[in-house]
Amino acid sequence: MRQNALYITATGAMSGKSAVALGVMQMLTRTMRSVAIFRPIINEPQLDARDPDINLLITHFKLDMEYADAFAYTQAEARDIINKGSRNLLVENIIQKYKKLLQTHDFVLCIGTDFLGKDPVFEFELNAEISANLGCPVMLVTSGEDATARDISDSLQLVMESLEPYSLDVVATIINRSGLSQTELDELRKQLSQNGENALIYAVPNDPAIGRATMNDVKKGLRAEVLFGSSHMDKLVGDYLVAAMHVDNFLNYIEKDQLIITPGDRTDILLAAIASRLSSATPDIAGVLLTGGLQPPESVYRLVEGWSGSPLPILSTKNHTYRTIMALQEIYGLIEPGDTRKINTVLGLFEHYVNGKEIANRILAEGKSNRMTPMMFEFELIERAKSDPQRIVLAEGEEERILRATDILLRREVAEIILLGNVETIRSKASALNLDIARATLIDPVKSPKFDEYARAYHEFRKAKGITPEQARDIMSDATYYGTMMVKLDDADGMVSGAVNTTAHTIRPAFEFIKTKPGFSVVSSVFLMCLKDRVLVFGDCAVNPNPTAQQLAEIAIASAHTAQVFGIVPRVAMLSYSTGTSGKGTDVDKVVEATKIAREMAPDLALEGPLQYDAAIDPIVAKTKLPGSQVAGRATVFIFPDLNTGNNTYKAVQRAAQAIAIGPVLQGLNKPVNDLSRGCLVPDIVNTVAITAVQAAADKKAK
Repeated sequence: MRQNALYITATGAMSGKSAVALGVMQMLTRTMRSVAIFRPIINEPQLDARDPDINLLITHFKLDMEYADAFAYTQAEARDIINKGSRNLLVENIIQKYKKLLQTHDFVLCIGTDFLGKDPVFEFELNAEISANLGCPVMLVTSGEDATARDISDSLQLVMESLEPYSLDVVATIINRSGLSQTELDELRKQLSQNGENALIYAVPNDPAIGRATMNDVKKGLRAEVLFGSSHMDKLVGDYLVAAMHVDNFLNYIEKDQLIITPGDRTDILLAAIASRLSSATPDIAGVLLTGGLQPPESVYRLVEGWSGSPLPILSTKNHTYRTIMALQEIYGLIEPGDTRKINTVLGLFEHYVNGKEIANRILAEGKSNRMTPMMFEFELIERAKSDPQRIVLAEGEEERILRATDILLRREVAEIILLGNVETIRSKASALNLDIARATLIDPVKSPKFDEYARAYHEFRKAKGITPEQARDIMSDATYYGTMMVKLDDADGMVSGAVNTTAHTIRPAFEFIKTKPGFSVVSSVFLMCLKDRVLVFGDCAVNPNPTAQQLAEIAIASAHTAQVFGIVPRVAMLSYSTGTSGKGTDVDKVVEATKIAREMAPDLALEGPLQYDAAIDPIVAKTKLPGSQVAGRATVFIFPDLNTGNNTYKAVQRAAQAIAIGPVLQGLNKPVNDLSRGCLVPDIVNTVAITAVQAAADKKAK
């Protein structure tokens, strides 16, 4: 039976439940149009702060719901009601609020308590009781940190026995921060299965960076003031060092990612810490925390403000040193909505070690919605790219947005990334931005061992156009040409550029020597238009100003193929100002001819033309203007007669319908090369790389 809710509950404190919830929510938003988050009981809010789990999921996944609807009670309120003998009233009110969410959403993800109270047994039983009354299947999250296979087995058997009176359907168990080998995990699954348990069991290894606090967490936990380095508060804190000794001795104790704690009047320690961050001979510290409410004198302020090296976060707290140390023990690393590094690390681990499809089959047995939201499409896009990772070269490797996207792409295992540019500059910028690009391949084109080979190849391809060997070397020193040649010679599977370069500069090399696919005379483009409840394909809106009938037919075939590659069933509308035979004119005649050619090229393709836009997209209008058509009213691929019409229409739809326009996606080339907008954001780059990877994989399969 199809379920419309899932209840995630931990078996104890600090289990990593938030990380699991993040992975599960991603899984759900792939298959559901509207998902809500619900926490029956949350911890007491600090001042006006929101519950971290609710805030993370609503913000990151852009859930369509109000924060106040996402929880029923605080822990103090719940305990007060229970102490008054009104436990049933508590559960009834929780059910009422939960049912209200079910009325407006396809699925509700419930998250249990945080086990930060004094009675974990009470909380465990309360979570079991609530989930039973909500009728939700359960996902258990337990910590495997410093636990043997025997420890975990014994613990889970006790948990299952405790849940028996509630008749709960436990669909999966996640062992977080696990150190189990595959053999131990297989044995654990076998053992629990013999004991009658049929829950899916997954083990996710520990990544210390997820649970580590950032400098921003330290700031919030201590209510500290940021004196310097406010743009680098996402730096992870590994350990603490109280610096009360002389500077000579202090420098001997420095370790990577340390937070240096020292009284605010120890300017010698402060300056030594800054100097250590500038030096390549000492490990990079996370920051400095000045205690006692003491701050550096004006002369030191001026000195630090004029420092031109990598910024170092420097905080000030009113607490004295001992109280500061005690307070730091209570601070742990939350996953903040804006912390893309932690979020993508968590999602990468979850996707790698947890079989989301198995879980989805347990709770979504009747399938998924036929409509596709933008978020579903983006998740499906990433999933497709990950299923067959390709080598994608990014020509603008020194650009900050490219570096940030690379960090995400590598953490999510979307593709193998090759960055072009000055290698030392790339590494320096990545380090300053606190990005992990260690798994990327870095190439300086001019210094590459293959530079001469590429220059000779370019000369061979273009000598008929008058290109000399010397000119070929000059041209190949350009990263865009070099990256395109990598694709041509099979040293990369696809290329992305355009965050800095113009569209013409990005695609010109592809026109010169990548060339078009057999059977195609033209390179064209599409935009993937993500509306609120569907994804449409618009072509050509970026490359060909006034295509001929033959070219228009080729664009239609190529666009249908692109739609199919990205999981969109192609139903092609050849657009005009006339539907059927209702209008006359040379522009209509061109579309009529293009439709005829396209049908000859692909007789099995669902294609109709000429069609007006309203007849193509609106079933009611289609019944009047072209009844009985397989495409009219149901079109998914829209082919515009010229660039003027296509470009203006896609921008109008983008603005009026608040749609997300992904593209332009180039099509018709022998190998994929794609262009970015110079105003692109990091998510745009991630999507474009994923698109290029999917195209590359599809091209390989076609060959």
